[in-house]
Amino acid sequence: MRAVVQRVSRARVTVGEETVGSCDGGFLVLLGVEDGDGPKDADYMIRKITGLRIFEDGEGKMNLSLADTGGSVLLVSQFTLLGDARNGNRPGFSRAARPEEADRLYLLMADGIRRQGIAVETGRFRTEMDVHLTNQGPVTILLDSGKKF
Repeated sequence: MRAVVQRVSRARVTVGEETVGSCDGGFLVLLGVEDGDGPKDADYMIRKITGLRIFEDGEGKMNLSLADTGGSVLLVSQFTLLGDARNGNRPGFSRAARPEEADRLYLLMADGIRRQGIAVETGRFRTEMDVHLTNQGPVTILLDSGKKF
């Protein structure tokens, strides 16, 4: 799994004119599920996302997590994070998981984050979405469950 975690003061995802998910302070997480990913990858990502200490404490150091700040998560599926553009200019997506498996793990991620006491809203899987955000900092962290060690 690959994730782009952005610290945001606000974020929302729309489908057409409808807002399908939003977050007022916390993380926008763009999630790509790779072929071969499973529950262990989801558990790893849940631990990393909920444990990231990238909010500033009283001394201005990035030392606080979502739980410390009362932040929430807007989780958006984005298979293009698995795009491979090493050969040529048109990316290939053969490493992306099949939609059924990606959706299952995406929902597992959302539920797992909720079980940690963090509010989660989501985009709409397999739908053309517009993502609007105010990246705070800016702070952006890349996570990859295949690069744990």
